Amino acid sequence: MAHPTQTAVGTWSGGRFMHFGEPLDDERLLALLRPDDRIRTAITADVYGTGDADRMLGRAVADLPRDDYVLVGAVGHDFYDGERAGAKGFPRFTDPSLRGPDAYASYLRRATEASLERCGVDRFDLLLLHNPDRTGYTSEAVWDGMAALRDAGLTDLIGVAPGPANGFTLDLIDCFERFGERIDWAMVILNPLEPWPGELALPAAARHDVRVITRVVDYGGLFGGDLTDPAALGPRDHRAFRPAGWIEAGLERIARMRPIAERHGLTLLQLACQWNLAHAPVACVAPTLLQEAGAGARAVEDKRAELGALPAEVLLSEAEVAELRVIGDNANCMALKGGVPDHEGPALPDRWQLDDELAELAARWEIDPARDLVKTHA
Repeated sequence: MAHPTQTAVGTWSGGRFMHFGEPLDDERLLALLRPDDRIRTAITADVYGTGDADRMLGRAVADLPRDDYVLVGAVGHDFYDGERAGAKGFPRFTDPSLRGPDAYASYLRRATEASLERCGVDRFDLLLLHNPDRTGYTSEAVWDGMAALRDAGLTDLIGVAPGPANGFTLDLIDCFERFGERIDWAMVILNPLEPWPGELALPAAARHDVRVITRVVDYGGLFGGDLTDPAALGPRDHRAFRPAGWIEAGLERIARMRPIAERHGLTLLQLACQWNLAHAPVACVAPTLLQEAGAGARAVEDKRAELGALPAEVLLSEAEVAELRVIGDNANCMALKGGVPDHEGPALPDRWQLDDELAELAARWEIDPARDLVKTHA
C-alpha cells in the first residue's frame, strides 16, 4: 500500500484544466504531470475538463511501471447526469434532484471505474471524496460507498477533499469524528499566507490519525516568485477575481519572510512547503505549478525542479514557524464556506447555517465560531 509522498503535482497545474496562468502545450504538460524519482505522486479529479485531466494524466503515466508512482483520484461532482450551473460547476452527486442515499454507492463506483479507465489503470492508491456538500460530510451511505470502493480493490486508501474555497472547518472535523476510522487522508488549503482557517482542523486530523495533503501552497502563485503585476492575469484567470490588492499585499509579506528562506538556503516555494510540512498531520504538499504570462515569467519547469528538490527534513524551527504565521496572519479576512454562523437562508451546496450539533463540536475543539469563523475585515 503506497501513501502519497512528500511532494505531489496535481492536474490543476499547467493552466489546461483550471484557468491559472498560461496553458501549456501537450508536451510540456505531460512532462509536468509525469511522476519521477523526485515527485512520485500525481493527483487528478474526474471533473477537471470533464474527464480530460484524467486522460492527460493517463498519457503521462502510460509508460511507467504502476508501482513507481502514487496515483490520487477524486470523485464527487456529477457531470454524467447533472447539468453545469455556470461558474458554480456541476452538482454534487448527493444532490437530491439526482439521486437518494440508496444510489450513492452505485454512483461512486460508476464514477471511480470511469476515472480509472480514463487514467489507464486498475486502482487508485488514494481516492478522495471531492468537494462534498453537507450530506457528503455526514452521510453513512456516502462513506459506506467510499469504503466499498476500497473493499473492491479500486483504491487502497480513501479520504476527503473539502473545497474548492476556504472553510468547511467544523464539517471536516465532524467528518473525522463520524468516519475517522475509515478516513486515511484529507486535503486542505494551507500556506504561510493562509494559515487560517486550515490550521483549525489539523488537531482533529492528528487525533484521528488522518494524514493531510495541502494544496494552494503557493498562494495563488506568489511563492513562485514571478507574479508581481495584476495586469498579467488574463480575463479568464481565476485569480483575477480575488480582491484588489492581494498581489501587492502578499508580496509585502513575502518580503518579510524571505530572510528565513535565505537562512536555510530555500527558495520561496520551498519555504512555503516547509512551513506546511512543519505541521504534524501534513505529509504531502501539492502546490499549483504555473506558467505565468509576460517576459519576466519563470519557466514552470524550474518551479517543478524546485519542488522536486525540497529537503526531506523540516529545516524550520518552531520559532520560525510561529514567526511566519504571524507575518502571514489572515484570520477573519474572508467569508468561509461550510457550516458558519453568518449564513442566512436556505442551505446552499457549499454554505449552510451552523446547527446545534456543529456548535457543540466547536466548543469541544475550543473553536469559537463567532470569533474564529467569520469575516471581520478584508
